[in-house]
Amino acid sequence: MQKSILDNILFPEDLRKVPKQDLPILAKELRDFIINIVATKEGHLGASLGVVELTIALHYVFNTPEDILVWDVGHQAYVHKILNGRKKEFHTNRQIGG
Repeated sequence: MQKSILDNILFPEDLRKVPKQDLPILAKELRDFIINIVATKEGHLGASLGVVELTIALHYVFNTPEDILVWDVGHQAYVHKILNGRKKEFHTNRQIGG
C-alpha cells in the first residue's frame, strides 16, 4: 500500500516540500483524517473542513512557525494542529488531557 502524503508530514517544513500539484490530494487526505476521528470522537466538522485549503496555503506560503498565525476559534485550527506535530495525538482532541 502506498504511503499517503499526510504520512510524510509532521511539521510545516515537510508540507512545503510537497509539489503544488499534490496539494489537492493532501487536502482530501486531511479531510478524511479529520472525518475519521470526529466520527468516533467529538469535534466540529464544518469549521475544520472549511479551512483545509486555507490552512495548507498559509503554511505553504508563510514561514511558520516563525510567521505567527492566529485562529478565530479552536475548531478552525484542527488542520493547523495536524500539520504542526500533533497528528498522532489528534485522536485525543476535545478530551481531558488531550
